Amino acid sequence: MSDSVTRTGVPAEAAVPEQDAPADSLSEPEGDPSAPTPLHVPRTPTGNADVDAALERLADADHLATDGHIEVYEDVHSGLRDALTALDARPGPPVPPGPYANRS
Repeated sequence: MSDSVTRTGVPAEAAVPEQDAPADSLSEPEGDPSAPTPLHVPRTPTGNADVDAALERLADADHLATDGHIEVYEDVHSGLRDALTALDARPGPPVPPGPYANRS
């Protein structure tokens, strides 16, 4: 018996019910199957402009082949690292004097 034919004699492709395709795939014409496919991962705004800009940069990877992703990821990583560094550079509230405060 062939793998492509079920026990009822119906081709395997016809025996499997067709699943509903996502709306996005219905509107996109069929193209090169090796072309990059956008993941459409939602990105929730954080309220921090620097972080939000870095996260939006991830959308650029959707249109690149896998070997092009590293440049985008490194850029995003650098932007997020800069945003964290900027948080450390801000002056914080004054430290209350404690038992080990400098006494003159």
